[in-house]
Amino acid sequence: MKTKNSNKFVYLALFLFLSFFMSWWGGYITSYFKEPWYSTLIKPSFNPPDWMFAPVWISLYLIMGYAAWLMWSSKEKTQKVLNVYFIHLVINASWSVSFFAFHQILVSLIIIGLIIIFVIWLIKLYYPINKISAYLMVPYLFWLCFAFILNYSIFTLN
Repeated sequence: MKTKNSNKFVYLALFLFLSFFMSWWGGYITSYFKEPWYSTLIKPSFNPPDWMFAPVWISLYLIMGYAAWLMWSSKEKTQKVLNVYFIHLVINASWSVSFFAFHQILVSLIIIGLIIIFVIWLIKLYYPINKISAYLMVPYLFWLCFAFILNYSIFTLN
């Protein structure tokens, strides 16, 4: 007979899987369509080296998935919170398609702006229910703000 705790860990694995699946999808699109187009772009001096993006995004998806699972584990959770989280994941994955597959730098900038709005919304939804979940989303929000500035710089330089 399964215990309640073992079920919680199954759901943790599910939340992490769904988060990482979207990460994998974005990474797949990036690797398939990135070159030679990306190398031809003029990038700002503060553009991180390519190797930095994978560990940062892996860490952020791990934190996001854990934060969503903490929300799901809460007695006060609502379906709305979970819906917003999963919609945000789809929008997040669409950035890679827009930027790397379709080479739409301006559309990608708009998508990052939309993701930022969703993450702020998630933080506001999480905070009254599970403060740890809300705080866990803050590094993601900071990275998105940096990505917005980076995307904007690439747009203006190209």
